[in-house]
Amino acid sequence: MEHILTILIFFPALAAVMGFVVDKNSIRAYGIMVVVVEFLLSVFVWYLFDISDASMQFTQLVPIISQYGISYNIGVDGISLFLVVMTTFMTMIAIIGLSEKRDLKNLILTVLFLEMTMVGVFLALDAILFYLFWELSLVPMLYIIGAWGGKLRVYASIKFFLYTFSGSLLMLVGMLVIAYLYNQATGSWSFNIMDWNMLPITDNMQMWLFVAFFAGFAIKVPMVPFHTWLPYAHGQAPTIGSTILAAVLLKMGTYGFVRFSLPLFPDASVAFMIPMAILALVAIIYTAMVAYAQEDIKQVIAYSSVSHMGVIILGIFALNIEGIGGALFLMISHGIVSGALFMLVGVLYDKRGTKMMNEFGGLAKSMPIFAVIFGIMLMASVGLPLTIGFVGEFLSLLGFFAVSPTITIIAGLTIVLGAIYMLVLYKRTFFGPITKPINEKLQDIKGRELFAIVPLVMLVIYLGVYPKPILEPVNNSVRQLVQVMYIRANTAKAKSTIATVNTIGEKTK
Repeated sequence: MEHILTILIFFPALAAVMGFVVDKNSIRAYGIMVVVVEFLLSVFVWYLFDISDASMQFTQLVPIISQYGISYNIGVDGISLFLVVMTTFMTMIAIIGLSEKRDLKNLILTVLFLEMTMVGVFLALDAILFYLFWELSLVPMLYIIGAWGGKLRVYASIKFFLYTFSGSLLMLVGMLVIAYLYNQATGSWSFNIMDWNMLPITDNMQMWLFVAFFAGFAIKVPMVPFHTWLPYAHGQAPTIGSTILAAVLLKMGTYGFVRFSLPLFPDASVAFMIPMAILALVAIIYTAMVAYAQEDIKQVIAYSSVSHMGVIILGIFALNIEGIGGALFLMISHGIVSGALFMLVGVLYDKRGTKMMNEFGGLAKSMPIFAVIFGIMLMASVGLPLTIGFVGEFLSLLGFFAVSPTITIIAGLTIVLGAIYMLVLYKRTFFGPITKPINEKLQDIKGRELFAIVPLVMLVIYLGVYPKPILEPVNNSVRQLVQVMYIRANTAKAKSTIATVNTIGEKTK
């Protein structure tokens, strides 16, 4: 199993290259076959994964530029494992439910290249390799939005690329500085993230490096006020683009905070704990209010994504096991739920050619199965107990309660805003009289669309009732992460803060 992760990363790209010779009439079946195999590979990795081992597993190290410590270095732990599984699963569901007919072959091959870069981001243990996958993921998504999007697709795709690329350049500068500091301390170069975890960095330098990495991660999340690219990208992207963007690409930013910012800059993470929480709180409140004002169903879900990402940031910067573990679980649950909601909006758009709420009304009468599925996903989105959305939100807020009960209470109350705009959306779309005669003739969801959505519904309920299969291995790796933060912290204040919030967190179990 030495090369299992390499196969997992590059199989979609190799299949995409081979797909150029596949007949366009067979490309859908070919694409589905590839993503199913990729998903089964990720499940096989999960099956082989030792949940009692919190360290990196299935590691592979191949030197590339030895004199500068750049290598092909990959591995997986409890933090990245389920993000990889979610990536392959949501890509598979998105391809199965794909309704786009225009230039279908190139779209499917582009998605396969995109899958390779996303899986690579979560498995890379070399900073340069991580950066290469991070930046390469922009190219397929730029193409998906720009070639298959709406009327403003070119503007939306360029804005998406420029925003995320600009922030990533600052992150690259931060990586080069850390490699230089490592060289000064040891006499050799290394871009191995595990080596960096043992590098002492002064408090002042941590602050500057935290800001450099923050630029790349915050734009990708996106955090307010760096979020303005997201509504355009979602609004103009085709359904499959919005599904993958919401389910996976946004999680790359929050994953970066967990993988880089927390272990490398523990003192800076403690210092920025409250400012990050305030930014998260602003995102929760502000984007919820903006979502309430939208008439476009897709825009409502787009802004709700920013609001939910604020809860994830809150959990991450609780700096304790409950908060970080809850944030990681919420990343997975949000990927499933938001991806499903964008797919459901895509079903409506395919049937009516519009996403405006005032064009619908009374759909529960003509599309009852669709209305039930949409309602379940909506309840999961607002964090209804016994759905997948509740677990992550509850643990994230529980974790931050150990830091600041006041901020946590405000965040908990403002999450209610999500229920308000989602229920208003559901009421206007599915209840009341059918005011548009064309809506009476709409066919209910069935066939391929239903086959793609039902597994998501099952996961939403199953993991909402029994989240242990994910939480246990995640918490094992998060526990080790917090220990690394405590050991690496330079100041007594940082050590005290990390130790205190975890002591309180343990008592709340």
